[in-house]
Order: sequence, then structure tokens, then C-alpha cells
Amino acid sequence: MDKNTKIAFLGLGSMGGPMARRVLAAGYPLTVWNRSPGRTEEFAKQGAAVAESPADAVRDAEVVVTMLADPPAVREVVGAFASELRPETFLIEASTIGPAAVAEVEKELPAGVTLIDAPVMGSVDRAASGELSLMVGGDADPVMPLLELFGTVNRTGATGTGAALKLVLINAVVNGVTVIAEAMALADALGLPEDQVKRAMAASPLAGIAGRAFAEGAYFPIRLAAKDVALAATAASLPIATTVHQRLTAHPEAADEDLSQIVKWSR
Repeated sequence: MDKNTKIAFLGLGSMGGPMARRVLAAGYPLTVWNRSPGRTEEFAKQGAAVAESPADAVRDAEVVVTMLADPPAVREVVGAFASELRPETFLIEASTIGPAAVAEVEKELPAGVTLIDAPVMGSVDRAASGELSLMVGGDADPVMPLLELFGTVNRTGATGTGAALKLVLINAVVNGVTVIAEAMALADALGLPEDQVKRAMAASPLAGIAGRAFAEGAYFPIRLAAKDVALAATAASLPIATTVHQRLTAHPEAADEDLSQIVKWSR
């Protein structure tokens, strides 16, 4: 692909928005669509075309990127545009939906369309700076220049393996952050100073996961963390994940707060 490759980006939420901005800044012809039209206004001002529907967005595109909330949203949006995809188009599915949903999407695509699953690890800050970690399954060689705009590409194998690995990693992260939250509740009960516990965690094997639990400037809503854990729990018997899901959904009023706030809600 070159800088004349026409790209459509569907889904301009907290992750999709900064990713699409990087596509625009790189100089690719870009068409955007979002369920809430207000999010497209800044892109229009910067020269992107704004589509009124998913079908309109992809009609002339050579590469389509979807970054949506969950499997139902992906099924709905792909169902709305699949018939408009031309042969030799690439669909990069960057949402976290799991391998089963990726397989369902692939069945909806016309012959000659290549599906690449490329879910990402990282929050909005890393999306903006192009420092995400991408789990990429499928024949991604022709679209590597685009994928590398978003961050480090980890090739995982056949289509669906990227989605599978993402579930493994995000399940471990979310479970780990929730364990840190419970550890802080234990520290409170034992009368330990918060700063002392944080310093001890930072100097221990817990450092990485504790760093995410106490992160500032990151944004991964608790509701999406709960969705990802639920997807993992449908793929295998995961009693810890099931318990974590219960903890994540125990405070509906916190659904749109960053995952790190589960520490607050657990104390």
C-alpha cells in the first residue's frame, strides 16, 4: 500500500479516535464513520470525508478498519457494509471480540476480501502516541505500513489467533488489577500506609500490574474490561475470571471509569 491507499475507519471512540487521527496525520485519504456523528466533526475539519452510514464509508475503500465496542456492535456494522466491499479489500478488525466472533465476521465477507484481526493492548495515551501493541492474525503483509502507525505488530498466525491472544492477555491484566485492588483492601484492614504498600509493590514482581492499577492518564472503561473478561469466560472454565466479572459489574455507576478505579471501589 502507498499513501494513495483509500482507508475507511469506523468507530471513533476513546481508542478508535486517536488511531484514526494517526491515519489522517500520515496523509492517507480517510473516510470516517461513527454511530454518534458528533465525533466526526474534528475529522471533517482536518480534511477527512465523513460517511453517513457504514456502507457509504467502505464503498470506495481499499482498507477498512473497525474499532468498535463489542461483538454485537461489530456484527451489526459489518453486516451493514459487507455487501459493499470490493474484491481485494482488506478488513482490519481491531476491536476486542474474541476468535469466535472473528470467525462469524469472516463468514459475512464477500469472496476476495481479506480479514485481519488486529486487536490492541494499551490505553488511549498509547493510541495517541502510536505505542500500542497489536496482536495480528491473518495475511497482514500488504497492510503493515498502516498497522505500524498504531504501534508494535506481533504476528500471531492464522486469522483469529490475534483475537485469541488478546483475550488471554487482557484477561490476565484485568484479573491482575482486580487482585491488586483486593490487596489494597487487605492493606487497609491491616493498617498499612498506602504509600508504603505501593512502593513495596513497585519493587516486587507485581510491579507491572501494580503500575496499571495505579496508572494516571490511562482510560479503559470498567464496562469494557468486564466485557473482555466475560468473553474469556465463555471460551473456557475460568472461575477467577467469573469472580472478577462480578466485582467489575458490582458498581454500575463506575462503568465508565478507568479500570484503575476498581481499586477505589474495592476498598
